[in-house]
Amino acid sequence: MLSINVKKLISFIIVGLVVISCDDDSNPAAPEGHIDAEGFALEIDGTEVYRQFEGAITGDLTLAVNETLELSIHFLDHDGNEIEHAEEEGEEEEEELNFTIEDSSIISVEAEDHEEDGDGHDHGEEHHELGFELTGLSAGATTFSLSLMHDGHADFTSLPISVTVNSAMASCSKQLCIKGCCSVPIYASK
Repeated sequence: MLSINVKKLISFIIVGLVVISCDDDSNPAAPEGHIDAEGFALEIDGTEVYRQFEGAITGDLTLAVNETLELSIHFLDHDGNEIEHAEEEGEEEEEELNFTIEDSSIISVEAEDHEEDGDGHDHGEEHHELGFELTGLSAGATTFSLSLMHDGHADFTSLPISVTVNSAMASCSKQLCIKGCCSVPIYASK
């Protein structure tokens, strides 16, 4: 018959649970680099135009056909503050953005190269900013999701981001001609 030492079994279970419950973040010797983001903000020229934070969404993305928006993305911590990420000198950048577009006939999304902090000083580390270009291809509405990829897995994946693309040319009517779409010039008189 099988005899089991209860003390050894309990000790084995406790040690196993401790090992399983230990997170890489609690190990100071573990490699850095994973971003624990709770959301993100999108900016155009330093002005926030869209935000997702803990499920809440503010702002919207609207552009015209053939228009391109250059967006920078800033990931947010659990307090809603931007997560600062410093790349150590000599360390290769492992983070990249990945996009999933619902209808690629309406928009295209292309990741930009990392922008470096151009203050001209060598501080032993470089601050970088992730960004992408969003281009309107045809009129309509669609969504896309973005993921921050690190070492082959997503550190963060967004909720679907709604985008509206408006027609580049406004409609022409007999009473109003907008953006040169009329075949005959219209003159105003008193």
